[in-house]
Amino acid sequence: MNILAISGSLRSSSSNSALIRAAAALAPRGVNVKIYSGLGELPFFNPDLDVEPGPVAVETFRYEVLSADALLISAPEYAHGVPGVLKNALDWLVGSGELMDKPVAVINASPRATHAFASLTETLSVMSGRIVPEASITVAVSGRLKDEHAIGADPAVAAALRDALTTLAAVVPLPFTS
Repeated sequence: MNILAISGSLRSSSSNSALIRAAAALAPRGVNVKIYSGLGELPFFNPDLDVEPGPVAVETFRYEVLSADALLISAPEYAHGVPGVLKNALDWLVGSGELMDKPVAVINASPRATHAFASLTETLSVMSGRIVPEASITVAVSGRLKDEHAIGADPAVAAALRDALTTLAAVVPLPFTS
């Protein structure tokens, strides 16, 4: 089971990135969480560049999404919206179909970031991603949980992340074998 984790923040000390790293460290047995770190390398979406083959960073991103069994996305809220860098990445997937029926969990590092959470789930749904509400959680990463180690050491937060990953993994169809 391979889950691609994406932080919608480029900030080095991002609580969303720390949340993703903590989730990767807490993944249950049999679940591999790979962290995608190339959002800042993607060019601005331009339909004129959306050709085969596209820009290398775009092709790499599309391959990573296609190869994953599910996605785990955590993003901050900027001015009641999804960060531009994450929206840009998603725009590169609109016409190519890698997100089609892919299970997605959205995790939120702040209970106040309700607008971005709603906007992101709407965008992913319109793109035919399969949002898993039971695996989409809000985790209050306050000042005391500054990095992935502190997040993973908090019993309640660690349990919530493990449960979200277990729930997300459970909705992925098993591969067909003959």
